[in-house]
Amino acid sequence: MKVREAMSSPSEVIPIERPTLHMIVVSRIRDMVIEGTLPAGARIHEGQVGEQLGISRTPLREALKVLASEGLVELVPSRGAVVTTLTPKAAQDMLDVLKELEAMAAPLICENASDEEIAEICQLHDKMLGFYATRSRLEYFKLNQQIHSRLISLAGNESLSLVYEILQTRMKRIRFIGDKKEDSWQAAVEDHDKIIEALKSRNGPRLSAAMVEHVTSSWERIKRAL
Repeated sequence: MKVREAMSSPSEVIPIERPTLHMIVVSRIRDMVIEGTLPAGARIHEGQVGEQLGISRTPLREALKVLASEGLVELVPSRGAVVTTLTPKAAQDMLDVLKELEAMAAPLICENASDEEIAEICQLHDKMLGFYATRSRLEYFKLNQQIHSRLISLAGNESLSLVYEILQTRMKRIRFIGDKKEDSWQAAVEDHDKIIEALKSRNGPRLSAAMVEHVTSSWERIKRAL
């Protein structure tokens, strides 16, 4: 078999993607919603937020459209953008669906994931524990969400991943506040340890149980926070 030489051709090199202003603004406002700087139910004053971020209203409005598609803000006639408020019922409904999706994904993950992909998840988990050790909550949370998304993607079911991402995005703020107390945060970390151990052993039923238990306990933490 011939070795492919095209891979070394300069024309084949994929450039590193640089963050655009649009991506940066979306990320910054998303963080403000997740951390509560922009609290649930609050109207987002374009002038104030634009001045705070040092941007004009045009990129801000484009960013708000993206966040509206994610369910983090609502575009209300005559009021503009308002941070979405999730009722306890809506939160529980979404967590119930996430629980079923994770239970469905677990055996597929154990069956389809390569050793390299499992090692990647373990490395992300170790990095997340580093953020936990330094109490870097937002960095921990972002990596936590990345791990969950990556895990689900390893199931190899695009439809499952699509529905999961929609719900996970809408739950960002409320899951963030669910781990606000120290004991809740520690419990969440212990849940993740169980998930990683089951993943490394490729034990589908055990991974399913660990992931479902994590979502179930997440609801208890969120319910107290609400």
